[in-house]
Order: sequence, then C-alpha cells, then structure tokens
Amino acid sequence: MHAPVWLWAAFIAFVLMMLAVDLLSHRGERTPSMREAAAWSGLWVTIGLAFGGLLTIWQGREIGSAYLSGYLIEKSLSVDNVFVFALVFAAFGVPLRLQRRVLTYGVLGALILRAIFIVGGAALLDAVHVTIYLFGALLLATAVRVLRSHGQQAIEPEKNLALRGFRRVVPMTPDLQGDRFVVRKNGRRYATPLLAVLLVIETADVLFAVDSIPAIFAVTTDTFVVFTSNVFALLGMRALYFLLAGAAERFRYLHVGLGIILAFVGTKLVLSDVWHPPTWSTLAVIAAVLGATFAVSVRHNRADKHTAATATPPAPAEVEVAREAARV
Repeated sequence: MHAPVWLWAAFIAFVLMMLAVDLLSHRGERTPSMREAAAWSGLWVTIGLAFGGLLTIWQGREIGSAYLSGYLIEKSLSVDNVFVFALVFAAFGVPLRLQRRVLTYGVLGALILRAIFIVGGAALLDAVHVTIYLFGALLLATAVRVLRSHGQQAIEPEKNLALRGFRRVVPMTPDLQGDRFVVRKNGRRYATPLLAVLLVIETADVLFAVDSIPAIFAVTTDTFVVFTSNVFALLGMRALYFLLAGAAERFRYLHVGLGIILAFVGTKLVLSDVWHPPTWSTLAVIAAVLGATFAVSVRHNRADKHTAATATPPAPAEVEVAREAARV
C-alpha cells in the first residue's frame, strides 16, 4: 500500500483532533475514575479496530491483517509498559493526581519518537537488507529476556544514564513543586523531580520502541500501516494506565505471551528469505497467544481467590497462643 500525501495529512489531522478532545476532556489534576478510564480505553480500542476494518474494506484482507497484527503487538506491549510507568512513579513518589500530566507529555513524546524510529527503520530496511536479520536477532534476544524476567520489572532511577547526565548539568529542586516541570527561584530556573520522571519515561519508551518497531516490521514493511497501528495503540495509553496500573498481578502470565510473540516474529524476520507465511496466519498466532495468556491468568487468579476463601481459619486455641506470644 502506497499511501498518498493527502491520506497522511488526513490521518495526522484526525490524530491531532482526537488528542485535543482528550486533553480538553481531562484538564486539571482530577484523577479519572475506573469507570471513566474504562470508557476512554474502550473508545480508543474501538477507534483502532474500526480503522483496521476500514483498511480491510479499502485495501483488502492482506493490509487489514497486517494492521491488526501490528496493533495487537503494540497494544499488548503497552500493557507491560503501563506497569513499568507505575514503578517509575512509585520510585519518585509522584502522587496520582500529578501522574496524568506526566503521561500526557509522555504520550506526545512517544508519538514523535515512534515516528522517527519508523521512518529510520524503514529507510534501513530499504538500504541495507542485512538489517532485517539484525531486527530478528534483537527480537529473539528480547524474547529471552522477557521470558526470564518472570514478569518482574526493576526500576532504579539512579542507574538511568539519561537522568544521571541530566542531573549533572541541570539544577533541580529536592521536592516536587506541584504540577510544574520548571520553577524560578532567586532569579534562576530549576528543574523539578516531575521533569526527571518525564525524562525517565521518555527514555524507557525508547527501549520499548526498540522492541516493538522491529516486531511490527516483521509483519509488514508498509510505513503507513506500521505508523497507524503504533499511533492507535499509543493514543489510549493514558486511559489504559489508570485502568490497569494497580492490576499487575492479574496479568501474571503476560510476560510469557509477550515472549512467545516476540520469539515468533523474530524467527519470522530471521527466516524472511525462505519462509513466507500469509499475513493472516501471523494475526491468528498473535491473537491465539494473547487469548491463551489472558485466559490462563484469569483461571489462576480465580483459583487463588478460591483457595484463599476456603482456607481453614486457625482454631481459637491457636489464636490465643499467638496472642500470648505477641505479648511476650
């Protein structure tokens, strides 16, 4: 698919309009309720899937399947990213009411970074064929890392090279200053820890892009399809955060599903010269892996709840012994 200039312009105009609507609907420091976050998440998913349907009707099943495969990959990775963002906010002690402001700028920065990565990746693939094997090897290495992580993410701001360099050259206040990124004191400008949080989130998104962009190029090299699937997955990131940030334990096997998907698309890239599976088969594999991952997670969560509910309470005598031990 070779998207004409007018289509790119129309899509970017639509994205800017939707961003404006989102920002105007969520002004101030009010934290969205779970119901509100769920409604916005559902709206963004509906828009993303509807766009895939329009592409399928207009350009055919091949393009539509490529878009939906890319969208599912990016959306599933974004769920993992949400938990990383939650750890970053916890590490810096950012209250919930200020997190939305950081996420707003974080999403805007992510959209720009992804556009740069996509254009650069497409140029490399066109100019140097061996790049496709490097992308594949990177995805296979990432798959191993994700599977070995057991779903545990460790955030240590002091080890972030960008943050350490930033602190060396930019004076910073010791405490948060409301929702401000920069303040003026004694005629001098100071960065606040909130700006440091934004920097960490943006550098983390660079790492996320290194994982996700090659994965989508394993499905299609069509720049318009890669870009649109990324954008629609990212637009709902802020609402998804407030919906899922406290529910990491409910997706205990997400890392397994992501590892399998990344290993599959990495293998597909490495063998791209000799193996050409239809695009719909890639979509089917991704959907099946994600469906199985969430189904197993839900099943084990219910089993844990049942075990906790049916656990035998301690006998009164045992309780009394424990109380006497505590007094001693």
